[in-house]
Amino acid sequence: QVQLVESGGGLVQPGGSLRLSCAASGPILRINTISWFRQAPGKEREPVATISRGLNTNYADSVRGRFTISRDNAEKTGYLQMKSLEPEDTAVYYCNAEILSTTGISNVWGQGTQVTVSS
Repeated sequence: QVQLVESGGGLVQPGGSLRLSCAASGPILRINTISWFRQAPGKEREPVATISRGLNTNYADSVRGRFTISRDNAEKTGYLQMKSLEPEDTAVYYCNAEILSTTGISNVWGQGTQVTVSS
């Protein structure tokens, strides 16, 4: 069974930084696109950043220039480096990936990690 596990969330002051990780496990043959989404209280889940297997990246306007998405294909791990954090970045952050496993292609979600930006 393919799984994604996020880590690295926590409480940080405005202007601070955090690095989220997304580790994939299971009978994985290839990880295609890796994306990060977030959901703030009372709001819909929204895309934050995406990285293709070829390392092409896309960012939401609200985080461009502050967040950096990356990946390590050998380690089957994705990352989201977040800098200059603002209270508006407070949300549960979810990792999502399109994964080819021994049972076929599936779209997999992690369980989420809480990021709170507050003084």
